[in-house]
Amino acid sequence: MEEYFGYADLVARKLAEAGVRPGDLIEVAREDGATFRGMLMPKDEFSAPGIVVIKLDNGYNVGVRLGPKATVRLLSRGELTSHPGEPVSLSETEVRPPQRKVMILGTGGTIASRVDYETGAVHPYMDAKELAASVPEMFRYASVDVQQVMAIFSEDMTPKTWETVADEVAKRLEAGYEGVVVAHGTDTMAYTAAALSFVFHRGLPGPVALVGAQRSSDRPSSDAAFNLTAAVLVASEAPFGEVTVVMHGETGDTYALAHRGTKVRKMHSSRRDAFQSINDVPLAKVWPYERKIEMLRDDFKGRSKDLEPENGFNERVALIKFYPGMTSEVIDLLVDRGYHGIVIEGTGFGHVANRLIPSLQRAVESGVPVVITTQTLFGRVNLNVYSTGRRMLQAGFIPAEDMLPETAFVKLSWVLARTRDMDEVRRLMLTNLTGEINPRHELKLFPRWYHDRL
Repeated sequence: MEEYFGYADLVARKLAEAGVRPGDLIEVAREDGATFRGMLMPKDEFSAPGIVVIKLDNGYNVGVRLGPKATVRLLSRGELTSHPGEPVSLSETEVRPPQRKVMILGTGGTIASRVDYETGAVHPYMDAKELAASVPEMFRYASVDVQQVMAIFSEDMTPKTWETVADEVAKRLEAGYEGVVVAHGTDTMAYTAAALSFVFHRGLPGPVALVGAQRSSDRPSSDAAFNLTAAVLVASEAPFGEVTVVMHGETGDTYALAHRGTKVRKMHSSRRDAFQSINDVPLAKVWPYERKIEMLRDDFKGRSKDLEPENGFNERVALIKFYPGMTSEVIDLLVDRGYHGIVIEGTGFGHVANRLIPSLQRAVESGVPVVITTQTLFGRVNLNVYSTGRRMLQAGFIPAEDMLPETAFVKLSWVLARTRDMDEVRRLMLTNLTGEINPRHELKLFPRWYHDRL
């Protein structure tokens, strides 16, 4: 028989005989006695013949091979009535608002991939048709287009690739998209989020939501679909015009958090809720399957009518961590090799060994700004407390307040692409451009406080 919602041959015949269609709740029983219950999904063009794809009750997709004696039974009619690539239709009794346009830009990483259920191979999503076949929930919130900008590991990102991503984001917003989702590997996603935050510090007409997945799409505990749906909801309906990172807020599939792009860090190598706001409270709490966004603060930047990006980064900036026994050779080498700026993760209030101060002072005197952050992450740099810190201030170092080390690194790279004047560099580094500096800290900014109350 002809194709049936993308399926062919034996699978098409069994689905047609059962009278089921994508979106219906079905039960599949194989010859070996195994049964699977879930929502029938449209055929993915990369799935092998003989495989039917269903979405389980827990939200994850599985591929089930059907043999001649396998049976398919309709349990109830569902809402997904369109063909692959078309927006998902809601029930006729539900009032549907006008569809807002959201662009998903793929850069690589787990979330931008899908699994072939037969071979286990992973392929990048290249268009809305493939995405609809795997994550149809997002189409309830927006009309989604997809463009693959690049396909690289997040550790291969550079300041130049930040510029490329920023250009692509600007193009889509200028073209009238309500918001933009950037699918990104999680390991360096905070760097890219900070970079986009500085590029668009003058304002955004809609949200830019970076999103990733901690667990690959071939694992039953994958967080890709949940995170992507949450990010699309934020890009479409959030009231702010800011760059955010949207990821799981806890280990289950209940809510996500939208973190400000200059205040977020990956704090665990594998947990679904690995991303946390540092020295800050997340912008919003997001329930993607309930279509609900709760703002957690009222000092967010609203959507701007104008878009004035300031793109460009200096690649000759180094981020180094002070460690016991560190020698001045490390600093001298960076200066001799022509680096234009140095960010140091100091201890506690931002200290480095006294023996390093003369070498760092020579760097400053030669026109290389030295920015000091703290390894503690929480809290802020204060070089006025101890004599070591006061010597560092006298040497001309720039204390980075409560900026994360990676945010300070990205900001210095962005600043040095605009000016090499030391006074102007200092002024810009100490100016709160896009929420990277929190002038006042409260007890609730330490994570245990707000996570217990969200």
